[in-house]
Order: sequence, then structure tokens, then C-alpha cells
Amino acid sequence: MPLHLGPFVRWRSGLVLTWICLFSSGFTFTGGEHAATVTHPLPAAFSDLLPHFLVEPDDVYIVKNKPVTLTCRSTPATQIYFKCNGEWVHQDQHLIDRDVDPATGLPVMQVKIDISRQQVEKIFGLEDYWCQCVAWSTTGTQKSQKAYVRIAYLRKNFEEEPLGKEVALDQEVLLRCHPPEGVPPAEVEWQRNEELIDPKTDPNFFITVDHNLIIKQARLADTGNYTCVAKNIVARRKSSSATVIVYVNGGWSTWATWSACSAVCGRGWQKRSRSCTNPTPLNGGTSCEGQSVQKSACTATCPVDGGWSEWSKWSPCGADCTMWRSRECTQPSPSTGGKECQGLDLQSLNCTSEQCPQTASGAEDVALYVGIVAVALCLTLLLIVLVLVYRRKKEGLDADVADSSILTTGFQPMGIKPTKPGVWAPRRAARSKNSHLLTIQPDLTTTTTSYQGTLRSRREVTGKFSVSNGPLLEPLPNGSHTLHNGKLPSDPNDFMNRLSSQTYFKTLPRDNVNTSYGTFNFLGGRLTLPNTGISLLIPPEAIPRGKIYEIYLTIQKKEDMRLPLAGCQTLLSPVVSCGPPGVMLTRPVILSMDHCSDACLENWAIRLKKQSYEGTWEDVLQLGEEVVSEPYYCQLEAETCRVFTEQLGRFALVGESLSMAAAKRLKLLLFAPAYCSTLEYNIRVYCMDDTQDLLKEVMQMERQLGGRLIDEPHILLFKDSYHNLRLSIHDMPQAHWRSKLLAGYQEIPFYHIWSGSQRTLHCTFTLERQSLSTCDLTCTLCVWQVEGEGQSFTLDFNISKDIRPLDSDFLLMDNCTPALAGPSAFQIPYLIRQKICSSLDTPCPNGADWRLLAQRLKLDR
Repeated sequence: MPLHLGPFVRWRSGLVLTWICLFSSGFTFTGGEHAATVTHPLPAAFSDLLPHFLVEPDDVYIVKNKPVTLTCRSTPATQIYFKCNGEWVHQDQHLIDRDVDPATGLPVMQVKIDISRQQVEKIFGLEDYWCQCVAWSTTGTQKSQKAYVRIAYLRKNFEEEPLGKEVALDQEVLLRCHPPEGVPPAEVEWQRNEELIDPKTDPNFFITVDHNLIIKQARLADTGNYTCVAKNIVARRKSSSATVIVYVNGGWSTWATWSACSAVCGRGWQKRSRSCTNPTPLNGGTSCEGQSVQKSACTATCPVDGGWSEWSKWSPCGADCTMWRSRECTQPSPSTGGKECQGLDLQSLNCTSEQCPQTASGAEDVALYVGIVAVALCLTLLLIVLVLVYRRKKEGLDADVADSSILTTGFQPMGIKPTKPGVWAPRRAARSKNSHLLTIQPDLTTTTTSYQGTLRSRREVTGKFSVSNGPLLEPLPNGSHTLHNGKLPSDPNDFMNRLSSQTYFKTLPRDNVNTSYGTFNFLGGRLTLPNTGISLLIPPEAIPRGKIYEIYLTIQKKEDMRLPLAGCQTLLSPVVSCGPPGVMLTRPVILSMDHCSDACLENWAIRLKKQSYEGTWEDVLQLGEEVVSEPYYCQLEAETCRVFTEQLGRFALVGESLSMAAAKRLKLLLFAPAYCSTLEYNIRVYCMDDTQDLLKEVMQMERQLGGRLIDEPHILLFKDSYHNLRLSIHDMPQAHWRSKLLAGYQEIPFYHIWSGSQRTLHCTFTLERQSLSTCDLTCTLCVWQVEGEGQSFTLDFNISKDIRPLDSDFLLMDNCTPALAGPSAFQIPYLIRQKICSSLDTPCPNGADWRLLAQRLKLDR
């Protein structure tokens, strides 16, 4: 029968036995907050045992909105109920499971309840939500441990994030990290470049109890981006990356041995060097302080050439009618590389004495004399035949020349005054015996002159030369040629194919862009490579009469030509080929090309190198030490050198610095994309030799890359001081732009520039704008040599609406004709040149001759 136990909810210790008796009698109790039904009374043998817990509830966390389950298991127990935060959980929320322990036969009871997020959130204040279970038996009750139920979370923001650092090699590094607040507390791990750091496998790392990372000794491999990672059962958070740069300060290597003395004889200099490679500066580390090269004066022992002693006395006349005398190379003896004596050390002489028997001339002497006379007659006849053949060939070329005005291209040697106002007339010249030369006027109405004759043998009388504006020396069906004052034939491939089939054109490159070619005879002409500053002038009569040469002019790529440079030597000019090599010239041709030296000859030893047929490079000339008998001469101007040579081939100008004041001219060019649709914007800075051929190459390459010139070129004097070239960018608006360069500057090694073998050296600065709407860019870009000269570019423009008239085409304005043959190739007509030369060649009393002209032009060396 039912019995209401409302008054007994809060029981006393004296009423416990009454409760147990009532439960053991099998009654049913109901209460206002809970009820219990006793259906399985304990056996009498276990009625005196208190319940003990096999499973007690543990602390749990609610993740998001998922409920958690608390479990309680006890034996022997008749009833188990959960109590949460001091209140009983309703019977309907309990999930009860009864069982019997097979080993002991005791009843086992298990109860589970679910706790939701809403139940926990109803508890306000500082007290946590907790639950515990209470188990009953016939003897008494037992309470389990409290299980706390908490809502799990992890905040987004770190309380302290790691900061980037630049540290020296072997220095200790501390990266701090305070993870976000969370329940349960977050676990912390570290990553380097997105890879987990495990202190167990790499003991150089140590993670402290407060989650900071310590790098005990910084290594180069430790350079990277470090990230603090916090995680718990709810989420995983990453801090912003901290960039750690481990830099290495440069250190000097040991001094190298002293070089050989630069002078073969007398005073010179020698040097020794060291490099900043012990260690090499890395990741922005400081360069070595001090000089990398030491120079010292030295004295070389001069070579002593040998000299002959006096002749000894003649020996007595021998039986063979000969007497002898000798001398020795002992005054002085050759030493330290001196030359041996030239000539004979033993001399003989026929003699007649009583000891020499006299012999009469016989038949043998007669036969000898007859043979000598016969040989002399044959040589005389052969010489006469050769002279006749030569004169006939010469007459075959010149017999039909009817008008010498072909050499003047319309300039008439007559003193005619202008008939119309405004027509050019020379100024009144000073009185001299050659003043009549200045009265020659150009006939501007004459454009065509005929040359009656052929450039072949006399039997080809049907061919003529017609001088007009048309193709140059095109082959005719009958074998003769037509000479024109005009441009090259329009089909270069035909010329290249014909040249490649000949053996002496094996070195001719098939690069039509950097090659000019033409057909020339004794009238001469000019070959030019447009926009490179390279040309070949062929004076009249340089090619022998009766000869026709197909001549080419080209630039060799420096990376394809490895010049043997040693010590302080550097390449000052492009490598230029003209040919075919081995052709016969009767006077020098003039090869003009740019150079990049500062033209201070006291600081340089400049040599002209020529490649031999075997492929080796030889010094054929040193400026300032020319010999008249040699077939080469070089005239050095501020930016151009003129090479006078009687032999065609491959040439280059090489300089060796005599002091650290020697400098090369570098041209600095700034390029950027003409159109930019991304956040990144690249500025390319070229540092190259100041020659037109390199400028043309860079312009063509940037045109293909879609780049444009963003500022005027600057010239920088780069000295032989063994110091590197540095480039940096400054004064950018930090709110709109940032540089992605990790170090403070970029650096180009000294030897990369001084060798001249790398044609298009450049550095790239990658800038990043904050948004695509940012288009205005202002900054300063500096280029300087360490302990040397520098240049700076001040940029202020809109990258999307740049309308400044700075286009690469304005630097390439040379539209000259690649090939000109005949008189039109020369600025002064042939006849006027001839008369000017004749007037200057004759010495004048007042010095107004070629010597004074050379002195005024500073060409008198």
C-alpha cells in the first residue's frame, strides 16, 4: 500500500534503519520529488554489506550542443540516483541496467543520465555544474565522487603572439606564445615552415611550461617562419607567423700569396688578395671591414742579353785551303731570361799557302759554270712572263674607265658660285696656296654616274657598272656585276646560305639581327650594325683592283666566347667578328666599337685581343706601345675605340687595372611592367656595361617581357676596389606599399660585374600594394658601390596611368643603312679627300699641315 514520505526527505541518522526496513519489506514509496520501487531485495547472506562503486562519474566537457552522459555502477545496490548541484534528478531521466556478478553472485546496478548544454547554462555564478550518484543497500548508502560538467570553448585571439627576429649564428632565440583562453586549457605546439617541431628528435629546440619556444643555438637551417598552434577538443588556432632570420657576418680568409711582379724589368707592383668567405656574409650579415687587396712595389731583375767576345786569331791554313777563327757569347753571358747571341760563333776563310796544293781547273769547273748560266736564263724568262701576265690583268680592268667621276658621286671639281640665294656656299677662307680647294661645290642634281667597264677580266666586255639607287652588286647571268650606290639586297637568307657553304665562313653566326654583310670592290664602303655603335669602314683601294669580297660584320655573344681573363683584367668592349678572315687587304680597314672604360690611360693597361685560326686569343696590341711596322693600331676616344687593322678576324678590347682608381662605366636601367593587374609589382634594375649593343639587347628583351623604362638611365663609375654593388629601396608609403625583400638591400658580387662575362645583370624588387585601387607609387631606389660612388632614382608616378614620354624607342634612334658600297659610304667625296690630303701632306713653313691637324684633334700620339 502506498506510504507518502514527504516528511522524511531530509532524514536523520536515527531514521536510516526505519527506511531500510521499509524497503526490505517490499513496499512502494512515492515522494514529491522522486520515487523508488523495490522489486529485488538482497539475499540474506549479503544484507549486511554496504554498496561500493565499480564506476564513478568523471569530469566531462560539452562540445558545442552535444549532450554528455554520466555513468554510475555499484554492487550490491538496490537503488542508485543522481544528484546534480544539490537537487535530485527525476527518475524518468535515469537509464537503469541491472545485472548479477557471476563471480560473487552480488547484484550489480548501473545508472546513466544525459546532461544538456541548456541544463549547464541555467547555473549562474561562479559555481560549476556538478553531479554525483548515491547508492542504497539494506545496510546503508554510499556517495560517489563529484563529476563536473563544463562547456568547452577556445577563444580566437592569442593573448601573446611570437614576434620575428634577426639573430646571429649560434645565438639563443626566445619566441613567446600565450595561447587563447579555453576550456579545457589549450595544448600548444610549434611549427616551422608548416612542419611540426619535435624537441625529442631535435634537442636544439625546447618548449617551456608556459609554452615559449627556445632555440638553444641558432643555425642557418633554423631560418624560417615560426607559428604557435593552440588546440583543444573544440578547435585549433594558429598565431601569425614570426620570421626568424639567422644571419652570418662575413669574415676574411687568409691572405693569398703575392702575385708575380708586373714588370719584367725594373720597378713594378705585385698584389695579394683575400676574400670575405670565412664565412661568407649571408641573410643580411655585415660585410668584412677593411681592404680585400694589398698592393706592394717590387723590383724585377732585368734580363741580360748575351754579347760576343772578340774574334780569336786565324788558325794556320789547313790542307783543305781553309783557316778558322772563333768567338764566344761571354761578354756578357745571357742571364735572367736574356737573349742568346745572334750570329755565327765559328768563321772560315779560304787561304793559299805553301801547305795548300794548287789544282787546275778542269772539265768539272766548266760544267758548273754552264749550269749556273742556264739557271739564271730560266729565272729571267719566268720573271718576264709574270710581269706580262700582271700588266695584262691590270689593263683588263682599267682600259675602259672613261669617267673618273664615279669616285665623287656627283661632285664636280669646278669653282662655281651659287646662282640662287640660300644655296649653301663655304665661308671665305684665309689666303693660302691651297685656298682653291674650298671652292668645289656639290652638284645636288646628279644622282647617277656610269662606270664603263667590268670588275672581271677583259673578255667580259658586255658587262657594265651602273651607279644608281638600287640593289648592291647583284650577280648577273653573264658573270659580270652591277655596282649601285644603295642598300643591301632584301633577302639576307640567300647571302647566309651562300656564305655557310664556304669553308672560311664556318665561324659566321646565323643571327641575322646582329649581322650585316655586303659585297665590295676597290671602291670601298661601310658596314654598320644599327643601334650598336659597331661599324666597319673599308677605304678605297683597301681591296685590290680586280677583287670582289663578300664581307660580314657581327657581334658574338659573350656567353659563347670565353676570353682568358686573369687577375685584374676585364672585358671593355663587345666581341666583334668581321670577315672572311684571311682576305688580302692593301691598306687598313677601320673597325669602330664602343668601350666602357673611363678612358684614363694612366690607370689602365688596355690590350687589343684577336682570336687566331686555332681558336686561342692573342694580344696583338697594347695602347700606347704601338709599333709602326705592326698591322694594327687603336685610337681610344671617350666612349668609342677605332681599330685600324690589315687583317679581318675576331677582336675584343681587354683592360687590366693598374690601380684601384681604374673604373668601368655602368649603365643603370629601371624597368617595370607596362600593365599590372595583381597586387605584386616588380621593378627590375639592370647594371650593365655602358655599350650600345648591350642597351639594344636589354631593350629587346624587356619588350618581349612587356616591360617599359620608368626613368632615365644613369651612369655609375664602378671601381676596381673589390667591393660589391648594393641596391636598396626606401621612402615607400607604408600604408599603401610594402617591400617583400627580407634584407635591407640586395648585393651583386664584384667579380660578376668586373669580369664582364654576364651581359644582363639585374636585380628585382618585388613590391606589394594593399589593394588594387592603389596606383600611386613614390619611392627612392639607390645603387652604390661599397666605399665608392652611388646613384639614386626618385620615382613618383601612377602605375596604371603613366603617360610620361619615357619609351625604350627613344634610345634606339639609329636608322642608318646596314651596308653602303662605293662613294656614298663616305661623307667627303673622294676627289676632295684626295686634294685635302695632298695639301696637308706637304710640310708648310707655318706648320699648317697634318701635324698641326693631329695636334688639334689630340691624335698626335
